[in-house]
Amino acid sequence: MRLSEVIAVLEEFYPPAWAESWDAVGLVCGDPDQEVGRVLFAVDPVAAVVDEALEWGADLVVTHHPLLLRGVTGVAATTPKGRLIHRMITNGVALYTAHTNADVADPGVSDALARAVGLSGPLHPMVPAALGDAEAAPGEGGGRGLGRIGELAEPITLAEFTARVAAGLPATAWGVRAAGDPGRTIRTVAVCGGAGDSLLDTARAAGVDVYLTADLRHHPASEFAEHDGPALVDAAHWATEWPWLADAERRLHAAFAGSGSAGRAQSWSSPHKQQALDVKTRVSTLVTDAWSLHYEGAK
Repeated sequence: MRLSEVIAVLEEFYPPAWAESWDAVGLVCGDPDQEVGRVLFAVDPVAAVVDEALEWGADLVVTHHPLLLRGVTGVAATTPKGRLIHRMITNGVALYTAHTNADVADPGVSDALARAVGLSGPLHPMVPAALGDAEAAPGEGGGRGLGRIGELAEPITLAEFTARVAAGLPATAWGVRAAGDPGRTIRTVAVCGGAGDSLLDTARAAGVDVYLTADLRHHPASEFAEHDGPALVDAAHWATEWPWLADAERRLHAAFAGSGSAGRAQSWSSPHKQQALDVKTRVSTLVTDAWSLHYEGAK
């Protein structure tokens, strides 16, 4: 199967037009006409992931985070990013990125996070997308936009919910931490995969019991807690986005297999459904979170 065919399917679900203006998504390196037999999904385009791709024999690496988010004037092999690009091109491995366009997709990064921590019912965006001509791809959830809000099947305490998050996400040195009364009752949950402190006020206005996200800073979190709003749960950035990889993998296979999905997706017909996905796929389990050690210190 050609790389261009795989990209066409990915862009049906995560159109580049949905990405933020500052983002860098799409094909980073690779020939659209090259053949693809193996696809590796990963959060970060880092050396360890490229090592895995080469060892497994991947022809395409699909990552959530961009490699070249900020402008560069060269990709010489004298820099880490330059070396990575040279290794991939030399070995015939393409790199493709779906970032903020996957964040707001339906389903997207936050849908996968919500399911991973036990939200099994209907979900809706914390910040619905302003829909226009770019709203072309099918949806399986409650609509496009940032973050998701849903309910647990049964109420549990904040301590229990924090433990559920830790169990539902891959383990990292960062771990999972919470702010609030451990015995507080949790039923309505807001989640945002990746750095989500920009949605703190949105979570409070939504009246949820807890807001799960990543990269919460001291001052915004401390000031938020003073307002007697939702409890906060903070997990590792990488861990909150990792569940999306399996979802993207599943949707790629479903597009070629022609399997139906619930909701609006049932009325959508993919032009690829008559083809079989004759490539192997794999989700990387390498922990590429930036933090590798954690010590609580003396009590």
